[in-house]
Amino acid sequence: MKFLLTAVNAKYIHTNPALYSLKAYASQYGAEEALGQHIQIAEYTINNRMDEILSGIYKHRPDVIAFSCYIWNITEILSLVKELHKIMPYVPIWLGGPEVSFRAGEVMKSYPELTGIMVGEGEETFLELLRYYAGKETASEKCSRKALDDIGGIVFRKGAEIVRTEERALTDLSRLPFLYDDLSGFEHKIIYYESSRGCPFRCSYCLSSIDKKVRLRNMDIVKKELQFFLDNNVPQVKFIDRTFNCNHDHAMEIWQYIREHDNGITNFHFEIAADLLNEEELVLLNTLRPGAVQMEIGIQTTNPKTIEEIRRIMDVDKLERIVCRLHQGNNIHIHLDLIAGLPYEDYESFGNSFNRVYAMKPEQLQLGFLKVLSGSYMAEKCEDYGLLYTDMPPYEVLKTNWLSFEDVCRLKQIEEMVELYYNSNQFTHTLPYLEQFFESPFALFERLAAFYERKGYFISTPSRIYRYEVLLQFAEAETKGDSELVKELLTMDVYLRENAKSRPAFAKDLNPYKEKINSFFRLEERRRERGEHLLPAYEKYDPRGMIRMLHMEPFSYDILGKNPSYEKEKEEKFVLFDYQNRNPLTYEGAVVILDREFNRVEKPMDTSKQ
Repeated sequence: MKFLLTAVNAKYIHTNPALYSLKAYASQYGAEEALGQHIQIAEYTINNRMDEILSGIYKHRPDVIAFSCYIWNITEILSLVKELHKIMPYVPIWLGGPEVSFRAGEVMKSYPELTGIMVGEGEETFLELLRYYAGKETASEKCSRKALDDIGGIVFRKGAEIVRTEERALTDLSRLPFLYDDLSGFEHKIIYYESSRGCPFRCSYCLSSIDKKVRLRNMDIVKKELQFFLDNNVPQVKFIDRTFNCNHDHAMEIWQYIREHDNGITNFHFEIAADLLNEEELVLLNTLRPGAVQMEIGIQTTNPKTIEEIRRIMDVDKLERIVCRLHQGNNIHIHLDLIAGLPYEDYESFGNSFNRVYAMKPEQLQLGFLKVLSGSYMAEKCEDYGLLYTDMPPYEVLKTNWLSFEDVCRLKQIEEMVELYYNSNQFTHTLPYLEQFFESPFALFERLAAFYERKGYFISTPSRIYRYEVLLQFAEAETKGDSELVKELLTMDVYLRENAKSRPAFAKDLNPYKEKINSFFRLEERRRERGEHLLPAYEKYDPRGMIRMLHMEPFSYDILGKNPSYEKEKEEKFVLFDYQNRNPLTYEGAVVILDREFNRVEKPMDTSKQ
């Protein structure tokens, strides 16, 4: 008997930890019956063609199929269910996951091809279901199988009847096996990890609010598993705990362990409620290696009435102060989230929320749109809010009593501008300069979106390097700024990211500077002999080698440091870009600032949004 657990992920780099947890649990607790040998996992992405997935599943020759369902893959999976039933009509098909757990009966009625749905947490349910099918095939005395009616946490088809069994008790997290004893197959993939389940909050748009009981994994087990990641130099571990720091002791012990056992490589990602952080936690976090952790903070809105209506508990003033404190260590990548389409948040109010969050200077500012999830309190309030959303996943907001569809369309365009020009971290010097010509950051991105619309760039999106040229066009058309200054700012932003092979059209002609630049590298070689060189990391390279690995650029304006004047300076300075030493938060190259005699200028260089 072969039970095929199937995932359709959003991207290739993603994995489905739910399926690996089902397999690991059944393998461990069904070891005596050798149940693990019956399980296979097949992972695809939403970018795979339907025929590719159908063919892949068919080649497995499964006896039972189960899919893990989320808003990003439910459309593809339900289409697969229909087609699979045509080519394998006698193979039972099961679904599980949040996208079907809260509307299981409805899905079963709409799709007669389905055998059943696992509702809620699935580890123990899947184990019993696996025993049912394995025992049904082998009639083994070892396999103490139950009838489907006796398996808790499922909705299944029994003849013409749809039966719902008793609710399954919540899982003891410390009983769950570790998923990654063997890392083969997870190369170039995001590693997801879970140290808790449940959330103490009751936000109306979120399914985590349904399970208010927070359960923690045993800390000795967690530390052992974290050490495995550290020992294996895993690039990133993404905690999927809904509010990681809702338990102070739990969070502190994990962060303390990361600090004490840091391998200099692994990054840990956490979703936190920033306003819960206390002084002890902040002090600890500010001592971590730059890049060791990143924090995702769901602010969603700063409108007090909206915060109350969506049943959040959040002190925005306190949150601002705490984000500022997190920045002080210059060591934590901060990701802040907003949601458009919430009750009592109109276009102007959302702009105010945007400006307030933008002022917190996160490395990433995600402008998202309300998803109306089955089972959430928000879904119950649609009529009261005049909330319309798409019938098809991801069930995204179309309009509300406060936000028109036209407003939603405008915000979609602004979202794209924020992604291209802010979240890319490619315009960290140009954007702050342009902001001063607009009444607010939101107004800047609003005007930039309108510029894209007029030029037709939303239809034919400019390439990455051309986006710099588009921003120059925008600055020349929409501001009264100095065009030459903008060109230097854009040049700075280009070379902070990469030693561009093709020189941008707006950058200075370097031909008059070539001999001057070459002379620096010859001088550096002579300084090295005296032990006075500026670039000790390149002491093994001759001038030609250094020229290939580094980039030098002349600048005429004061655009460097945390408080640039943007005035033209009396004499040009040179900036040396070092790509072997990068900012771990923004990935920008390190810089050395030199005067015309190639002496280091001791002016602080700010290459972050902080």
